[in-house]
Amino acid sequence: MCELLGMSANVPTDICFSFRGLMKRGGQTGPHRDGWGIAFYEGKGCRSFHDPAPSCESEIARLVSQYSIKSCIVISHIRRANRGRVSLENTHPFTRELWGRMWTFAHNGQLKGIKDRVLTFYEPVGTTDSEHAFCWLLDQIRMQYPAPPKSEAGLRRLIRDLAADLGGLGVFNMLLSDGRHLWAHCATNLAWLTRKAPFGAATLLDEDMSVDFSRETTPNDIVTVVATRPLTRDEAWTVMKPGEMIVFRDGMPVR
Repeated sequence: MCELLGMSANVPTDICFSFRGLMKRGGQTGPHRDGWGIAFYEGKGCRSFHDPAPSCESEIARLVSQYSIKSCIVISHIRRANRGRVSLENTHPFTRELWGRMWTFAHNGQLKGIKDRVLTFYEPVGTTDSEHAFCWLLDQIRMQYPAPPKSEAGLRRLIRDLAADLGGLGVFNMLLSDGRHLWAHCATNLAWLTRKAPFGAATLLDEDMSVDFSRETTPNDIVTVVATRPLTRDEAWTVMKPGEMIVFRDGMPVR
């Protein structure tokens, strides 16, 4: 299985600390040696880095872990290949345009029969089940809403139903974003935590590194981190239930 990392915040925030924990799992403290990627939203744009090398050995990953790129939404992925060869085109997250927005998707798990589903508008570049699922999902959204929906609640319900449908094909742990929202769908493993005032210190599980967030933030900051497995040893992570979906906006769950 692969591992996911996402962030939703109410102010542009860097993800260096959490990403350092994740990149160690890409071949050092974990077996996910088959590539990695990360996407940062900035306004209407999306800045992406991908590398088929293990993240624990990647000079690009090292740059990302040290360079403070600030964003309100981030999606990252480290890969352990089971479908599709190890290559740049098969590294997550995948990105496509819909309604003039950049949509980003990362997934872990296997989806039996997903490639039997006909694609109408979007086509995969690589050979993974995940990218085919992403193209199918965006096709369904586009057919239901040729233009941006007036109701965000309707869009959230549609994506929830589509995620449940894909979950019927196998394991579907997913992170998805349109640059405004972060959708997190759990099949087997996803956990999240929200950091807000009063901020405290946190220590990574996979590296001997701590940060005192009270020195790095303002009292108004709200930052939620989503990961396949908790990344820190001294914070209270909420483990999601199988089949559960949570939508985050500006660092908080949308109720």
